[in-house]
Amino acid sequence: MTTPLYSIPGAPQPAAPAPAAAAAGPAVDGARTVNEVLASSQVEAVMDELDRDLIGLAPVKSRIRDIAALLVIDKLRANLGLAREGKHSAPSLHMCFTGNPGTGKTTVALRIAEILHRLGYVRKGHVVSVTRDDLVGQYIGHTAPKTKEVLKKAMGGVLFIDEAYYLYRPENERDYGQEAIEILLQVMENSRDDLVVILAGYKDRMDTFFRSNPGMSSRIAHHIDFPDYTGGELLAIAERMLAEQHYRFGDGAREAFEQYLERRMRQPHFANARSVRNALDRARLRAASRLFADRDRVLTQDDLTTIMPADILASRVFQAAS
Repeated sequence: MTTPLYSIPGAPQPAAPAPAAAAAGPAVDGARTVNEVLASSQVEAVMDELDRDLIGLAPVKSRIRDIAALLVIDKLRANLGLAREGKHSAPSLHMCFTGNPGTGKTTVALRIAEILHRLGYVRKGHVVSVTRDDLVGQYIGHTAPKTKEVLKKAMGGVLFIDEAYYLYRPENERDYGQEAIEILLQVMENSRDDLVVILAGYKDRMDTFFRSNPGMSSRIAHHIDFPDYTGGELLAIAERMLAEQHYRFGDGAREAFEQYLERRMRQPHFANARSVRNALDRARLRAASRLFADRDRVLTQDDLTTIMPADILASRVFQAAS
């Protein structure tokens, strides 16, 4: 069963699917056609899931398919003895994801890890997601062990570093982020056959980070920009989020949520699908309070699964606009 791509906090979630068994077995290693690699790795099923289950993000999906195609062809080249010469036989796969919050970067990282695993480019296919606090220590001698412990956990899979630009703080001469960067650079170069690093964050800040750290920039093979969702895409995401938790919009509620999005998207700190998720979580709370207040009423399935317009229109977004 596929893990829901859009989930509502606080609701029980199904267990994440276990990574596929290592796909770089004899069938992949001996393949001579694209179809043979795809059939034995089942990697196309992952890309199809990404297309079907993740709303919008057309340029991102296209780029992921290009990367998958590169890896499949690279596998066929290796089978004919055309592998790269030198210290590393595997292509550099470190990536940078740029875009605003809530645009699906973490979700896409999970799918990429699965693609890499099924094609045999990483051993395990898991994703370790971290921020600066997981890598950088507070005193001398603290950063190296923290960073190395994270890298140890990530080996064989993907290390996803969110808001990676916070690793570099040149205004603070006593900051230890540069030590973490130097360790990362060494591992990204020397262990790239066993680890893929994905840096993520706002585009302008990541551009500044790379200008200040050319060694890091030179190790990133793929830069992928995640566009903001349109209002229509966010509305479709909201409906999918609700359906995954057996909720639906009642009469007039969809229109009310569309009005909510129009207002919320113009306000500061809007975070795309993340803001939609939070708004639906608050709507569920209001719906629960509304039902809870009528204690003697026999509640039907419709009562317990329907978000009404009032559950949305009570948002402070509408109060601020009035």
